[in-house]
Amino acid sequence: MLIIGCDFHTRYQQIAMMDEATGELIERRLDHESGEAQAFYHNLQGPVRVGIEATGPIRWFERFLAELGHELWMGDSAKIRASEVRKQKTDERDVMLILDHLLAKRSPKIWVPTPAKRDLRQLLWHRHKLVCLRTMLGNQLHALAMSEGLCRKKKLFTKKGRVELIHLGLAPWASRRREELLKLLDQLEPGIAELDRAVMEEANRREDAVLLMTHPGIGPVTSTSFNRVQQAGRKRFNKNHLETTGFHRVQQALSPGSGPGG
Repeated sequence: MLIIGCDFHTRYQQIAMMDEATGELIERRLDHESGEAQAFYHNLQGPVRVGIEATGPIRWFERFLAELGHELWMGDSAKIRASEVRKQKTDERDVMLILDHLLAKRSPKIWVPTPAKRDLRQLLWHRHKLVCLRTMLGNQLHALAMSEGLCRKKKLFTKKGRVELIHLGLAPWASRRREELLKLLDQLEPGIAELDRAVMEEANRREDAVLLMTHPGIGPVTSTSFNRVQQAGRKRFNKNHLETTGFHRVQQALSPGSGPGG
């Protein structure tokens, strides 16, 4: 088997490859944009295992290795770095450290979501960002209304409240701001509603998510998000973060005999 330690960067990668059969070691720097890296992996024969630290912009690289049938091991970058005594840090030293972990079979692998789960994450994240934008627009409209003595809180966005908001006597630029904020808000609502339906459909496909939604205060977004956290494993999240996100509460909801009645 060919064992490859890879220090991945956006534009290039530094690799150290060891052939377990012959003991031959090859170190190279591979460029991405020129296609050098793609050609290198495409020409490899036999079983290949590539080890890499967990990092961000590698979706294309993961797909590429999967298409070639090469095995990818994603390692915990903090644990890999902690195993190095020397503080000196270079691409060459980093890649040899990753290769040493792979050869010694002590690479700290982490859980990696499937492409389908990653796409579900995009759905949840996109909805979250649009909801944040809707809240920001609403807050600006509230501020405009209250500056003119109109305080309606949530009722500002009812049919009656909106009529009152539209008929406020504002200066020209404030009036334009009101109109454009309302226009943006109207554009967001259908998209968010569509995403809400999509999240509900995803939640209904998952048994754990359906069970969680039987408990008060837990809806499709929370139940679907918790399903992803649970699959990732509790060890990836520290205790304070789990308590803040309500992990213990929803985990208790999944326990046998913990129905809505207790």
